[in-house]
Amino acid sequence: MSALMNATKKLVGLSGAFRNVLNKREFTRTLWIMSKTPETSSNLQHSIGCSCGCGAKHMHTKGERELVEFLTEEILAERKAQKIKTIPTEVDGFKVKLDGAEVELSKQSANEKIVISFNVNHTVDTEAETEVDPQNDKADFGEMKSKPQFEVDIVRGSTTLSLTCSFLNEPAQEGEYNDVFGIDEMTIFNGEWNDKIYAVAGDVLDGYLYDLLMNLLEEKGVSNEFVEKLSDLSTAYEHSSYIGLLEGLSKFTTGN
Repeated sequence: MSALMNATKKLVGLSGAFRNVLNKREFTRTLWIMSKTPETSSNLQHSIGCSCGCGAKHMHTKGERELVEFLTEEILAERKAQKIKTIPTEVDGFKVKLDGAEVELSKQSANEKIVISFNVNHTVDTEAETEVDPQNDKADFGEMKSKPQFEVDIVRGSTTLSLTCSFLNEPAQEGEYNDVFGIDEMTIFNGEWNDKIYAVAGDVLDGYLYDLLMNLLEEKGVSNEFVEKLSDLSTAYEHSSYIGLLEGLSKFTTGN
């Protein structure tokens, strides 16, 4: 029995070695084909290249091909849906600065500087409630709007009054002013901000003080109308960033 097992192992080993030789030869042949001049290998390009239309010189998995095909259509659809093709460089006198997902708007006067900053990540939601058309069973998700939380820093010398603001989702009660945004937090500090600096939440501020701070923001140009434009800017930039992400994923998948 031991002799028979040893003979079997030898046969298996020889079979495995033979397969390895075949695999190596097949790989060498592939390298030889790819090393030929374009004139020689042009007729073989279709057989060794990807069939999904990406132009890549290597075969893709089924999942990669399906992903590339989807991304090609999705990018075209998203570009078609873009309302603002070019991000503005200025909004109501505030200069716009873009850095990745970060956006900064700034305005300088004789004695102070106003800086508004926000991040477009995770800021998009549907503007209207989802509705389903019974005729075609397709959902209408409404317009996608970016409504980021944003910081308003009023800087005078080395002192900064900082107000954290966000969009209001709930409609105003009867008799109340219909503000588009509200104050979440207020703090004031010298030099650079750090975790030791005290801050107070907007919902525990004295009501009259809160209204005065909202009036101050409006005087500085941060009005309801401006914040609506800020949302438009954020929506356009978030959308262009999303398209850039899809394009980056497509290039990564194709290997280009």
